[in-house]
Amino acid sequence: MTFAVSSLWRPTSLILLGLFLRCEAQGVNTEIQAGPLYRVVGSQLSISCSASGFADEKLKKDFEFRMADSARPTVENNVISSADPDFSYSRFLSRAQTKAISITHVDPNSIIFEIKHLLKQDEGEYECTVINPEYNLKGVYTAKTVVKVIDDSLSVTSSDSTTSLSFDEGESLTLTCQASTNTIQHVHLSLIWYLRKDGAQDAIPIISLDRDFTLTPGQGFEQRYKEEAISLDKLGEAEYRLKIAELALSDQGQIYCQAQEWIQDPDRSWYMIAQKNAEEITLTVKAKVVTDTSALGVNISAPLELQEGQELLLPCSINAQNLARRFFSLAWLWEGVELARIGPTGILTVKQEYSDREKDGELRATRTGNGKYLLRLKPVRTTHGGNYICRAWPEERGEDGNFKQGAAQDSQPQNVKISPTESELTVEMQTPVQTLLQGDRLRLVCKVEGVNGGLSIAWQRKSAQSLVYTSIISLSESGVTEKAEAFASREVRVTRTSTKSFVFELDRVAPSDAGTYGCVVSETQNNGKTLSQSANVIVNSIDSLVKVSLKSRTPVVTLGTDVELMCKVLNHRIPVTLTWSLKTDDSNLNTILVLYSNGSISWSGDQHRYQVTVNNRADTVMHYLKILAASHREAGIYQCEVSVFLDNVHKKLPPSNPLKVMVQNPASKLALSSKPTITESINTDVQIDCKITLRTSESSLYAVTWELQQEDGSRKTILSSDRNALITFGPQIKESHRQRIGMRRTDGPTFELTIRQARISDKGIYVCKVEEFLQDPQGEWFSLSYENSTSDLNVMELDTNLSIEKNEVEMNVSIAGDFSIPCHITQQSSNESQFQVTWFWQKDTEAKPIFTAYRNSTLQARIENVAVRYGHPLPGHFKLIVLQSNAENSGLYFCEVEEWLYSFAYGWRKVAVERSGNLNVNVDAEGSARAVSDPAQMANIWMAVFVVTMFISFFIIMVLVVKICKSKTSGGKKSANSLWMEPHRPESQMLSSESLKLEG
Repeated sequence: MTFAVSSLWRPTSLILLGLFLRCEAQGVNTEIQAGPLYRVVGSQLSISCSASGFADEKLKKDFEFRMADSARPTVENNVISSADPDFSYSRFLSRAQTKAISITHVDPNSIIFEIKHLLKQDEGEYECTVINPEYNLKGVYTAKTVVKVIDDSLSVTSSDSTTSLSFDEGESLTLTCQASTNTIQHVHLSLIWYLRKDGAQDAIPIISLDRDFTLTPGQGFEQRYKEEAISLDKLGEAEYRLKIAELALSDQGQIYCQAQEWIQDPDRSWYMIAQKNAEEITLTVKAKVVTDTSALGVNISAPLELQEGQELLLPCSINAQNLARRFFSLAWLWEGVELARIGPTGILTVKQEYSDREKDGELRATRTGNGKYLLRLKPVRTTHGGNYICRAWPEERGEDGNFKQGAAQDSQPQNVKISPTESELTVEMQTPVQTLLQGDRLRLVCKVEGVNGGLSIAWQRKSAQSLVYTSIISLSESGVTEKAEAFASREVRVTRTSTKSFVFELDRVAPSDAGTYGCVVSETQNNGKTLSQSANVIVNSIDSLVKVSLKSRTPVVTLGTDVELMCKVLNHRIPVTLTWSLKTDDSNLNTILVLYSNGSISWSGDQHRYQVTVNNRADTVMHYLKILAASHREAGIYQCEVSVFLDNVHKKLPPSNPLKVMVQNPASKLALSSKPTITESINTDVQIDCKITLRTSESSLYAVTWELQQEDGSRKTILSSDRNALITFGPQIKESHRQRIGMRRTDGPTFELTIRQARISDKGIYVCKVEEFLQDPQGEWFSLSYENSTSDLNVMELDTNLSIEKNEVEMNVSIAGDFSIPCHITQQSSNESQFQVTWFWQKDTEAKPIFTAYRNSTLQARIENVAVRYGHPLPGHFKLIVLQSNAENSGLYFCEVEEWLYSFAYGWRKVAVERSGNLNVNVDAEGSARAVSDPAQMANIWMAVFVVTMFISFFIIMVLVVKICKSKTSGGKKSANSLWMEPHRPESQMLSSESLKLEG
């Protein structure tokens, strides 16, 4: 009983569980942070993984991580599991035990996988698997992501050579930091300046430039940032400059810069992959001591003479009491025009007209110490000569923090002479010869050296047929470009990529752009040089570099044979589109296929009829087109043509030579045979054979036409049979004659023409025309060849000796009496003759067959419901006895005899037909009969009756003698049938049926 209950419970529980899961579970889905994730060696790796779709979302799920490294991608290594502490393989076990590799649940359905310090061998594909706590099997339980571990290439250095600086309160501070990376991936850098105050453990940010180039002041520095007393500038690609206009005592401590490298993951979030600090600089800020103003002295020193292009140093010094505790402003003036000024807090101010030179680094002013200042100008020009002075102002700071400027004090003027130098300008064309392809971009680089001043450049060109250069484009010293009118519509440009490089670019060159190109460089200062260099540019047309030719080893083939066409394309690795086309006899040019440069194919022809192969070589591409099992449809003139994508359009190049492919039918093997002469008798059936003795293929079909050529030379078509054996008669064959003519196919094959009941008019020469059909590879039938075979038919009158009695007899028969219809052959053509006898009954005008005795002894009653007996008592004697006659059996009766002879050539054939005389039968009560023939005929009848009677009497006597002998020897056994009973004899047969009522 227990077994029965449990057996019932199992399927029931499974059904309930399936229904529950069908209703509750919508399918589990596991997701992992998308990769690839690029991380730096030694950095931390964090990967999020979550699962959804469980019936119980509050149940805590366990997760497993596996990894397949790039060296062995098919081998998975167990990393860590939240459920099994022994899950990890040995290479990860120690780090998992020390929590260097960990899994942390964020909620019951999601975790964070972490590796605190990445190793190079940690690179690979990571798989996150959620352990299924339910019975739901539907869904995705694993997800994968790829981790790439790259080397740390972040570099951070301080540009200041000293590790300690000392300033007075209120002085300015300028520090620079170099930060760069060589990471191949697209990354962003952020930079932060930190200050660790004396006695503090943690550093605080002064100002930062994040990865999106946003400046943010640190806490406590916001007001000074708003007042522009603190700034962070990026100079060039890797230099970051910190400026503090007025140092405060609270700024004392350790200052350093920190660079961070960020990469954007596929989920569009940014992740910091590296962070480095520069060396710390100790900053000391001394409190300012206020003293009384005393006498102020200002000195300037400068070289008396410089060469153009050299550096001009203008140091200035201030002499005063308590110099370290006082504030001053100092300015440099040239010919009475102020160049730059350093304020009491160290802020540099440059006049607007010289600000560009400061940005380019050509003008720099710094405070080098207490009361010491330095102005640098490089390079100097001849126009920079003249008198230079330094002007200083004492500054007093009020209680509100503002400065009050005192009286100015100038130094003695210092005259500086700037002598011009010999120009060292050189110009070089980086690529003196260039060979391009039509549609390419021309790029020429002109390098200059020894530049001491401003430059302008002009690009010119002259063709091979011209001796004069024509202008293309120019670039002035100020960066303004100007195109020549002839190139106004062309995409041409010139750029100065560096101080020493000028780049000329001309898009989509044509062969007409070939020639000599020159760059003309001119110095803009007085007595400046003008130098030029040239480059020869060759532009090859597509036509000259791409040559197409077509050939085939077998341009003439037999139907069903493969044909291979070879299109040879000579080019210099130019992407081309190739088109195969076929011109058929109807003059239509049909595209077979187009092979594009990206490898895709567009078919217009029957794809199953062709195969395409491409073979790339050093400077040649061979395109092969194979025609599979060629048919007449594929015959024609083939060409291959290439085109290139030029100026946003496909330009067709000259096609290949035309190649004619001829498809020939196979040689016909058709051969016929027939009997050359046939002689037949009139009224016999004639058979004329047309036998195929040799054929081209076992699958051949034939169309047969029989023609008759008569003695007068006329020819008429008797009948035709198409390849599908559909027979049609010729238009000259009358309907009555068509019943005598027929054709059939027998093994061989042999085509037999039968003419029944041949007539004299049927003789003549019979031509058998056979057309052989084959099926091509596309399934279409085509005519291969014609062959003729003739037979001469001679139809002769047959000399036969068949003769039968033709007595005219009247007979009265009583009702229910029997009467005999005799049929007596009196003469025959041969002792080998066989006969077919048919009895007819005629009432009124219509004669109906009653009975037929065939020559093969087959008997056939032709009218039903009559009892007859057939008799053949003697050779040549036939009779038909009508039994139990009635009045309706009255009428005329006669027989018709067919004589048949056998020959080895034609077998059995009918040679004569004869009809007997009429027997007029009247069935009534009297039953008498009378002859209406002549005395000679009656004498023959009586003679035949006498012979038959004598024969029967002799036969009866012999039978009685045999019976008597047997009875004596048998000892009185029971006698056999009575002699008077009609025995069954071969020559006398009886057919019985129901009484027949003859229709009148």
